[in-house]
Amino acid sequence: MASGGVVDGEIWYPSEQSLKGAKVKGAVSLANGFDFKKSEEIRDFLRPNMLSLTRCQNILLEGVTIQNSPAWCVHPLLCQDITLKNVTVRNPWYAQNGDGLDLESCKNALIDGCTFDVGDDGICIKSGRDEEGRKRGVPTENVIARNSTVFHAHGGFVVGSEMSGGARNLFVSNCSFLGTDVGLRFKTTRGRGGIVEDVFISDIQMTRIPGEAILFDMYYMAKDPVPQTGDKSDPLPIEAKPINEGTPQFRRFFVRNVVCKGAETGILVRGLPEMNIQDILIENSVIESNKGLVCIEGQRITLKNVQLLSKQMPVMQVQNSQAITLDRIGYSPASSLLLKVSGDRSKQVELLHTDTSKAKKVREDAR
Repeated sequence: MASGGVVDGEIWYPSEQSLKGAKVKGAVSLANGFDFKKSEEIRDFLRPNMLSLTRCQNILLEGVTIQNSPAWCVHPLLCQDITLKNVTVRNPWYAQNGDGLDLESCKNALIDGCTFDVGDDGICIKSGRDEEGRKRGVPTENVIARNSTVFHAHGGFVVGSEMSGGARNLFVSNCSFLGTDVGLRFKTTRGRGGIVEDVFISDIQMTRIPGEAILFDMYYMAKDPVPQTGDKSDPLPIEAKPINEGTPQFRRFFVRNVVCKGAETGILVRGLPEMNIQDILIENSVIESNKGLVCIEGQRITLKNVQLLSKQMPVMQVQNSQAITLDRIGYSPASSLLLKVSGDRSKQVELLHTDTSKAKKVREDAR
C-alpha cells in the first residue's frame, strides 16, 4: 500500500480503475454496450500490446529483443512486406495473452531465425474476429516462417482462433518447438467464419509437447487441448448446425517430415459435422505420443509413411469421417488395436501397405 493502489479482500490492485475492470464481465473482449468512453473508466485494467504496427509497409525488425509485454508482444496489423530476422521475443510462461508474434491481416511476411519463449502462442497468424474480421475481409497471406525456435508457448506455429478474414499461402519449415503446449496448432470455432487454406509445413522438430503435436480444432474454447488431471479427452457430443457466414473452413494442409519426441496426442483432427476439415496430407513423419491419431469429422485425410508410436489404444481412431487413407503406417509392436472406426457417417476408411502382423487386432468397426 506504500506505493498506492487499493485492496479488495486479499487482492491488491494498482488503482480504482484496475479494480473496477476486474469486476466487469467481458471487459477484455469489449462486451456489447462497451465503447471507448466506458472503456476509459477501466483503462488501467486493460493490457496494451508492446509493439503495434498498423498499415505499414517495408518493415524490418532485425537483431532486437522484445520482452515482458502486458499482452501481445509484436502485432503488425494490415501491414505489407514484413521481415523479422534474428528477433528474440520473451514473456513469462504465466503472461496471459502474452503471444510472441501476431500477424493480423498482413501480406508478404518473412520470419527467419527468430526465437520465441512466451506465455501464449509463439508464431501466430490472425485476421480478425467474428463479424468485425469478416467485414474487414483481409486475409493474412504469403507468409514464410523458417529456421526458428519456440520454447514455452501455447502453440509453436498457430493459426487462429481469430481468423475470420481468412489465411492462405503459409509456409513453415525447419523450426523447433520445445515444450510448447501444442506444436502445430490450427484453431477456430463456430461464429468465426473465414477460410484457412494452402498451408505447407516441413522439417519440424518437437519435444515434450503436453498436448497435441499436430492439432486441427474447430471447437476452440470448448475443451482445453492440454488434458487436465483425470481428463480422458473423450470426443465431444457433436450436433450439426446450419451453415452460415460464421461457419469456418480448414482445407488443403500439407505436412511433411515432422519428428516429435513426446506428446499427449500425436494428431487430432476435430471438424464440425456441417463443415468437415478437408484435404490434409501428413507424410514421412515420426510421432511418439500417448495417443496416436484421433480423426473426427474429417474428409480426405491422408497419412502416408507415418510412424505413430503411441502407448494408448487404439493407435488410430476415426469417427464420422470420410475418405480417410492410412498408408504405410508404423506403430509400436504388440499394439492391441491398430484402427477403430465409429460413427454412422464414417465411410471409405482404408488401411494400405501396412504390416499388420505385429498388431493383436487390426481393425474394429463400431457403428
